[in-house]
Amino acid sequence: MMVRMTPASPRRGLSALAAVAALALTASACSSDGSSPAAGSVVTSFYPIQFATQQITGGAVPVTVLTKPGAEPHDLELAPQDIGGMTKARLVIYADGFQPAVDEAVELVDPTKVLDVADAANLTLTSPEEGDDAGEPAPEHDGGDVPDEHDEAAAHDGHDHGADDPHFWLDPSRYGAVAEAISARLSRDDPENASTYARNTARFVEKLSELDDEMRVGLERCRNRQLVTSHAAFGYLAARYGFEQRGITGVSPESEPSAAALKAVGDLVTSAGVTTIYQEALVEPHFAKTVAGSSGARVATLDPIEGITSSSLGADYFEVMRSNLVSLREGQGCS
Repeated sequence: MMVRMTPASPRRGLSALAAVAALALTASACSSDGSSPAAGSVVTSFYPIQFATQQITGGAVPVTVLTKPGAEPHDLELAPQDIGGMTKARLVIYADGFQPAVDEAVELVDPTKVLDVADAANLTLTSPEEGDDAGEPAPEHDGGDVPDEHDEAAAHDGHDHGADDPHFWLDPSRYGAVAEAISARLSRDDPENASTYARNTARFVEKLSELDDEMRVGLERCRNRQLVTSHAAFGYLAARYGFEQRGITGVSPESEPSAAALKAVGDLVTSAGVTTIYQEALVEPHFAKTVAGSSGARVATLDPIEGITSSSLGADYFEVMRSNLVSLREGQGCS
């Protein structure tokens, strides 16, 4: 049985959560060893958080993930045993506002065993609607240094990140900040392994910095700064490296654009001389092909790295990001 969790409402009662909690406890009690599958582990919500946590822990503690490979993380459905595992985990790590099912399920977890990394990610871009530009337009780019988007960061009060673009990991610098927040929390909870976590985190952040340098150099001089994507997941990447994203659909790849939105994107492609529309591997490319067909552009793959599957252009985050760099350099006419 799958439990479909709906976005949180400030007026909802506790009955739905209580029912889910009862199901979770029942599922845990019925497991072969008397515990939920994730008992005692660090539970992460989706791949980028899982990958960072695994790099930091280095196998010192088991790390599990709620979003299975190939599943769409935005529309995650949780089974009772998933929720049971969350309630028994040593720590649950997630990003508020990205997955409604997880946002609601963490209310069943002891708050002292939950880490929300959304603030560490510094989510300064709003989630675009279909056909909208993502976040603020990119600055004029003359081939010099790309401005650091962190300099324009807006402070967030509280923890309501529902309107923010959650795809922080596509900016390696933000991803590094999240890794450091995870490391700090793990070290606080497990001081015996703190030196291991610190050492592994330093190595991971260094690799992210090297990737960031490669991306900056590789995307420094490009003929076209308009980044047209099927899924508006690349706002932080665009802001970091001096592009202006235009998504055919909004932040969810499952949404369908209107005819007016398709026409608007097609007009932009034609007027701006865009030669490439970027489509992700796990989503039907119908709309990207529609815009490409009407404008003469080609379709290429750009992966938002929400999960790794056999269709991914790499075995982990770093390999897929470097595959994305190759696609961008070709598609944007970079030298």
